[in-house]
Amino acid sequence: MLGAAIGAGISAIGGIFGGMSASKAMRNVKNNLNQQRAENRNWFDRRYNEDATQRADAVAAVTQMQEAIRQRNKAAEGAQAVAGATEEAAAATKEANAQAHADAVSRIASDAANRKDSIESQYLSKDEALQSELNDLERTKAQQVSQATDKVTQTAANISQLF
Repeated sequence: MLGAAIGAGISAIGGIFGGMSASKAMRNVKNNLNQQRAENRNWFDRRYNEDATQRADAVAAVTQMQEAIRQRNKAAEGAQAVAGATEEAAAATKEANAQAHADAVSRIASDAANRKDSIESQYLSKDEALQSELNDLERTKAQQVSQATDKVTQTAANISQLF
């Protein structure tokens, strides 16, 4: 009878220790998931708030466009001076060049809006997955607490029957 009581007590202590170890492991997993969410948020904040006109590809495109416009304007002015082209022709060339520049900047802005939508979608998708993992972890933790409580209650009932 004494051996059964000692066995039941050891079983209860083992269950409690196992529960504490599992709880610590879950806490570590939860901390890791929360850290991943914070890193995901930092990535989103950094990428979403970037100035699209300052990105290397946009700067290169605008620089190329400006150089091409300068060359076309210079050629139009040269043609006017040498061939006697009208001022209206040179003005029309400059206007067309200005429109091309405006179109390029508009495309950059449009691409930036699409890029922001993509970044937001990636962020939300990853955040949803991480939040789902956190929810699953909490459900598992609740189940394990319930099982440990049931085990301790059952062990206590078994010990009380012995006495």
